Amino acid sequence: MKRCFPACTLGLLLLAPAAWGQGLRQPVWAGQFYDARPAHLSRQLDDLLAGADARPAPASGLAALIIPHAGYVYSGPVAAHAYALIQGAKIETVVILGVAHRHGFSGASIYPSGGYVTPLGTAEVDEPTAAALTKATGYRFVAAAHREEHSIEVQVPFIQKVLPGARIVPVLMGLPSQETVRRLSRALAEVLAGKKALVIVSSDMSHYLSKKDANARDAETIALLQAMDTDLLMRKVGAHDNIMCGGAGAATALTYAQHLGRPRVEVLEYADSSARGGDEGRVVGYLSAAIYADGMTGEAAPLSASEKQELLRIARTAVEWIVRDNRVLEPQPENPGLHSPAGAFVTLTKQGRLRGCVGFVEPMAPLCNTVTLAAIYAATRDNRFPPVTPSELESLVVEISVLSVPRKISDPNQVKVGKHGLIISRGDRRGLLLPQVPIDNGWDRQTFLQQACLKAGLPQDAWRSGVEILVFEAQVFR
Repeated sequence: MKRCFPACTLGLLLLAPAAWGQGLRQPVWAGQFYDARPAHLSRQLDDLLAGADARPAPASGLAALIIPHAGYVYSGPVAAHAYALIQGAKIETVVILGVAHRHGFSGASIYPSGGYVTPLGTAEVDEPTAAALTKATGYRFVAAAHREEHSIEVQVPFIQKVLPGARIVPVLMGLPSQETVRRLSRALAEVLAGKKALVIVSSDMSHYLSKKDANARDAETIALLQAMDTDLLMRKVGAHDNIMCGGAGAATALTYAQHLGRPRVEVLEYADSSARGGDEGRVVGYLSAAIYADGMTGEAAPLSASEKQELLRIARTAVEWIVRDNRVLEPQPENPGLHSPAGAFVTLTKQGRLRGCVGFVEPMAPLCNTVTLAAIYAATRDNRFPPVTPSELESLVVEISVLSVPRKISDPNQVKVGKHGLIISRGDRRGLLLPQVPIDNGWDRQTFLQQACLKAGLPQDAWRSGVEILVFEAQVFR
């Protein structure tokens, strides 16, 4: 067997032409990243899995795994810790979020039909799920991106070994963007609802640093993942920081888990290429981690009285600093729960009248940061009002709404006044109303729907057909 290479960004060495027919992608990296001989590959996988720590079956709420994708001789032992966790599990569909190393494009490419061929046979594509994801995201299939890409291919033999009956949905992510993360994570939550499905993020960690520097940088990235700070993660990935090649896929999986429940990340194993004989002066980091969505409800965890009071202090301080001194607050909350991602709005009122209201729906940043930025924008960037002046600060009342993750509904009759906030959209038009708005104005359900349409710039009866309706709940306090 040829010696495998640790690099996730390995150059185009000795590429065999990828044969395409009947939607079947033939193996390109067999014999380099893993053994090309069926019996030897099967034994190689068995040995790797046997070497992984024995773990109990995964707890309920397993949403995704982060798994490395280098040659098996280097990253295989780390990958095996993740795959051993799900061996024999009742998982019918595996969505693989790979990263496109060799073909640049925007958005994501969803493999539509056929399958991925390996020495162990063909892993069939779950065509209905692939079609539903394509429709929900609007992303097209980019054949050239899949043709010589290894990040999905090297995951498939492991999946065939531990989940022999599962079908796959190969998804390659292109140039990293927040919009791709938002669109794909929401589509995954919608399309995979009710299915026995798992998302696998294919990613290596830092590349070609010294062992000491790589381990330190990877520890920082792991802490970032466990803090669920997808906003900072995507800023680093977008700036081409050397942290993980599949960072956009990791952000997508974390946001997907946030749609399902209360997310948390459990590290299963970490190592670098030097552990398998690689040069300690130039290593690649490998991580296996499980992403859980505890509760699988999509609702934000209830805030304690202490957390609410601290958030209100953060919001008021952020307003005062920006208005008086043009300083931006960098929150350092005492309550650790305020570091979890969540959407939130900050509403400012003066003598009972609205003075500013701005927020962020998606859970893309820690709650403390979301509230800080929403407060600053409510005071300075709500286009309906002039910026707040220092003389107004004493008379302002601050109200915070912490949101659950929005979920799509098919029947407008499911909207519950007093419980649900509402988002109605068509194309690039979108109107959002918080749950307290219909209560404050004495609206019934139909008026609520009509007003959301008008806020989106749509006819008031557009809610009856041809629009997307999302509902969410909010913890509101002042």
